[in-house]
Amino acid sequence: MELVEAIILAVLAASTPLLIAATGELVAERSGVLNLGVEGMMIVGAACGFAGAWLTGSILIGALFGIVAGTLMSLVFALMALGLAVNQVATGLALTILGVGLSGLIGAGFVGERITPAVPLAIPGLTNVPLIGRVLFGENGFVYFSIALIVAVWWFLYRTRAGLILRACGDNHVSAHALGYPVLRIRTLAVMFGGACAGLAGAYLPLAYTPFFIPGMTAGRGWIALALVVFSSWRPARLVIGAYLFGAVTILQLHAQGWGVGIPSQFMSALPYLATVIVLVLLSRARTGGSTAPAALGTVFVPDR
Repeated sequence: MELVEAIILAVLAASTPLLIAATGELVAERSGVLNLGVEGMMIVGAACGFAGAWLTGSILIGALFGIVAGTLMSLVFALMALGLAVNQVATGLALTILGVGLSGLIGAGFVGERITPAVPLAIPGLTNVPLIGRVLFGENGFVYFSIALIVAVWWFLYRTRAGLILRACGDNHVSAHALGYPVLRIRTLAVMFGGACAGLAGAYLPLAYTPFFIPGMTAGRGWIALALVVFSSWRPARLVIGAYLFGAVTILQLHAQGWGVGIPSQFMSALPYLATVIVLVLLSRARTGGSTAPAALGTVFVPDR
C-alpha cells in the first residue's frame, strides 16, 4: 500500500507542470494561435520563480515571479506573431531559443542554491487516511490549483459567451472580425494566459518538484505540453487524462530502473517521449471525421483597414 501511494504521489507531482502548461496552450490554440515557445516560457519561469523565492523566502512570490516572466515572454511572441504578422511557427521556435539563453543568464547566480519547497497540505484526521489520505489531502497548492485551473478553463470555453467568442476566433477569424469582435485583442489575451500558465508550470519545478535550479531543468516538458494539446483533441477533459498518463509513464520508467528490469536505461528514459509519439500517431489514424483542430490555427490574421 505504501508503494502504491508513493507511486501515485509521484505521478501527480510529475504531471502537474504538464497539466498547467498544456492548459494555457490549449486556450491559446483555441483562439487560433500556435505558440511553440512553451518550453522557452517554462524555463524562464523556472529561473525567475526560483530567483523570486530565494530572494524573498516566499513560495507565493516565487510563483508570481514565474507567472510575470512567462507573461512577458508571451508578449514578445504576441508582438511578433500578432502585431507584425510574422510566421507563428518561426516566432515560437525563436522564443524557445531566447528563453533557454535568457534563463541561463538569469539563473547563473542561483545554481547550487537551495530553498524550502512548497509545504504539502496537512488536515488532521484526513491526511493520515491510508492510501487516499495523502493523495487527496496531502498535496501542495500547485496540484490543487492545476485541477481548479482545468475546471475553470472548461467552464469558460463551453459555458460562457466569452469562451464561445474565443473559439469562434480560432475557427473562423474572418467571420468573427466581420461580426465586430476584436480578434487580435482576444488572441493577445489568450497568448498572455498561455504564457502565464507556462511560467507558473516552470516555476513549479524549482519551487515544489526539486528545491533548486539547474539550467535546462524543464527537460522538454514544454514540447510534451504541446503534444498533449493535440493528444486531447483540444478538449480540457482529455487533457487531464493525457497529462496524468504521461506522468505515469515517466514515473513507472524510473521505478522499473530501480527494480532492475533488464532494459537499457537510455531506452527507459526515452520511453515517455516514445509513448507520446505512438499515442499521437494512433490518434491521427483513428480520426475519421478529419482534424479536430481549430480551423484557423496558426493562420496569420491581418484585419481590414
